[in-house]
Amino acid sequence: MPGHVFGRSSGQLPTAVSGDGCYIIDADGKRYLDACGGAAVSCLGHSDAAVINAIKTQLDQMAYAHTGFFTTDVAEDLADLLVASAPEGIDRVYQLTGGSEAVEAAIKLARQYFLEIGQPERHRLIARRQSYHGNTLGALAAGGNAWRREKYQPLLVETYHIAPCFEYRGKDEGEGSYEYGQRVANELEAEILRLGPETVMAFIAEPVVGATAGAVPAVAGYFERIRDICDRYGVLLILDEIMCGMGRTGHLFACEADCISPDILTIAKGLGAGYAPIAAMLCSARIYNAVAEGSGSFQHGHTYHGHPLSAAAGRAVLQQLVGGGLLERAKQKGAVLENALHAALGQHPNVGDLRGRGLFRGIELVKDRETKAPFHPSLKVNAKVKTAAMSEGLMCYPAGGTVDGKSGDHILIAPPFVIEDTQIDELVSKLTKAIDRAIAT
Repeated sequence: MPGHVFGRSSGQLPTAVSGDGCYIIDADGKRYLDACGGAAVSCLGHSDAAVINAIKTQLDQMAYAHTGFFTTDVAEDLADLLVASAPEGIDRVYQLTGGSEAVEAAIKLARQYFLEIGQPERHRLIARRQSYHGNTLGALAAGGNAWRREKYQPLLVETYHIAPCFEYRGKDEGEGSYEYGQRVANELEAEILRLGPETVMAFIAEPVVGATAGAVPAVAGYFERIRDICDRYGVLLILDEIMCGMGRTGHLFACEADCISPDILTIAKGLGAGYAPIAAMLCSARIYNAVAEGSGSFQHGHTYHGHPLSAAAGRAVLQQLVGGGLLERAKQKGAVLENALHAALGQHPNVGDLRGRGLFRGIELVKDRETKAPFHPSLKVNAKVKTAAMSEGLMCYPAGGTVDGKSGDHILIAPPFVIEDTQIDELVSKLTKAIDRAIAT
């Protein structure tokens, strides 16, 4: 019987009643292997005793204290742990409850920083096409995915978009990977010069693009060139690691693989592993000090930011990621998953590309492997894959608009770091069946 929940869609969904490691179990007792972590969230699976106990312990001590009046030991501990492992220069942590909140905070902090240092004319934000930075209006404006923006376009503040670093789709014939990366990175410099360097405050990008393109990493040298351009023109570099960070790629911070440090960085999803809503916006000491020594406060805030229960969950998750060997495990199991996907799908006539890092993998589906032509959007291949996978007892994260925001289908795979080799075999077997069933219908 229909209830009163306003869901993501009007369709009926199975009811989740319990979790067991890498599986979610519904009210009928059916087990679903979580091959996507929900949305790259559940890095520790669904029954981690240490995190559950940490939340219970915190609830017994202190459930809520508004950050306008108090700090808490657990929030301080989490910030210290994050900074101890953060990219060079990162010094402060602003704790929030979701990725969109973190991106909103990052954009507003960039603007306030330039006000504090006497450059009020800097207000323009540059991002990339086919990016995703969240669903609130500021974050959605920063994102470059056409179909997500379409309905709300009149409400979005103007943001400027350059080409993504998407080698499978963007590299010219005969062009080397490094040369391609430098070419698309140089679009940032051209856009800064077109807009006027004195008006640009920040560039935002995902180190590995997640939801809108399917685990697309940048080629070697791309982000180093981006960092150089930002430094040359005094533009802040914001890296969005909401989906790809917190160990998902085998590095605690995904930008470690690209050998750069941002000025502002956002994390979420894997930080709480699904046990509590938590995100964070991290920034450099230079940015924090400009605010602290200027107006003295960041003109921003949320009722539940810095929530003690969320901080307790984040601290417990981070302790396992950093001290429990799970970063190395993500690399090792990522290699097992990569090999299994290539063995099963590497020659599939409708698989154009297999890509990603660590336990963050993308599969791009195509109508024609040779020409890379995508399926027509009206076929809704990605939705059919999701339906077929769920019937097999598999959760995966298919999406459309991979090529240009309208055409193209991909599947995102992001299983818990605790996944075993036998479960990887189960994942790949069920996924292959789901892909074949979806394409056949």
